[in-house]
Amino acid sequence: MGIGEALSIGSALAWAGGVVLYTRLGRTLPPLHLNLFKNLLVFAMVVPTVLLVEGARWPAIGAGTVALALASGAIGIALADTLYFRALNTLGAGHMGVIGNLYSPLVIVLSFAFLGERLDALQILGFVLVMSGVGLVSRHDADRPLDRAALRRGVLLGAMAIALMAVAIVMIKRTLEQQPLLWVVAIRLAGAILGMLVAFAFGRHAPMPAGVTLTRGEVWLLLAAAFLGQYLSMILWLGGYKFTEASVASILNESASVFIVLLAWLFLREPLDRRRLAGVGCTLAGLACMLLS
Repeated sequence: MGIGEALSIGSALAWAGGVVLYTRLGRTLPPLHLNLFKNLLVFAMVVPTVLLVEGARWPAIGAGTVALALASGAIGIALADTLYFRALNTLGAGHMGVIGNLYSPLVIVLSFAFLGERLDALQILGFVLVMSGVGLVSRHDADRPLDRAALRRGVLLGAMAIALMAVAIVMIKRTLEQQPLLWVVAIRLAGAILGMLVAFAFGRHAPMPAGVTLTRGEVWLLLAAAFLGQYLSMILWLGGYKFTEASVASILNESASVFIVLLAWLFLREPLDRRRLAGVGCTLAGLACMLLS
């Protein structure tokens, strides 16, 4: 296992822990505001980390590279995450898990077209196994009642979110390979925050939603979600793309759905039925194929 593969799996595990927290917060905060708050918190965590690890000196990053990183943040975080949270509120985690299966195929296609990446036979087998396993474990709330209009709207928002995430990561892949990781993380977050502030400036929403107050418990929940589901997950996620091929990292990231099921079984005592167990087995077999290739 290389460092890129290890970081990608670690990112999936961190996101699995954070997604449950974000689901709970979505009941209190509107998606646009939740996205802004968590990005501000993560930026406040990333800046000291950059200064501590990289130092205060600005690296040799050209203006064009900075603009690309800012655009990647605006597309992949400001816009995509807001759409993702809206779709999550509409569809629930199970439906979003199924829609999330679009992510790695899109990254693979984009990486094939723009980065010249290719998967070998064992990696293709791993991809098929991972996607099969994710599909099995992601159907746990597929029976949630939804009217057709809400279903269509949620699916459209979710698919748009996943597509934008794929575009944003592929467009920044070469920059990640050539530039300091933490500086790229910070610049992307700055682009996300700037993009959201522009959206608030030209939109009808105030940065702080009227009539919404957070309890002390919800504040701690937001801090925990920002640290685990974004700060830690994002650094590991981008690190995975820095040190391995984008198509490989995207497939390993899909293991997040399985980690969610396993964590719920271990800590929440949720049942692990035969279908979910088969999904876990398929995904773990797929990860093994990816790591052995």
